[in-house]
Amino acid sequence: MSKITNLLFAYTGRIYVYLATENICNQFLKDAENEGFTFCDGTKPTAKHSSDILAINDDMTMNYVGFIGRMAYQAANKIGNESLVKIDYQNILNQAE
Repeated sequence: MSKITNLLFAYTGRIYVYLATENICNQFLKDAENEGFTFCDGTKPTAKHSSDILAINDDMTMNYVGFIGRMAYQAANKIGNESLVKIDYQNILNQAE
């Protein structure tokens, strides 16, 4: 298992990954693709555009976070009945060094 897959085992709830810069996002997309993640529509991560917040799902898919999700990221600890887990990918990269 690798960096992103480990997050699925380490946390329960809705996992949002914060990507502070385009370079960090591009690294996240490459890492996700190497670990077998796809977007919900089956598209490889590196074929999509960068974003500052992405969600990863238990089924090894990922998706962009919309307006309501972004509000939740800023102000909430839950989405519905699920815990909202907020991960800064820069911290994951720093731990891997």
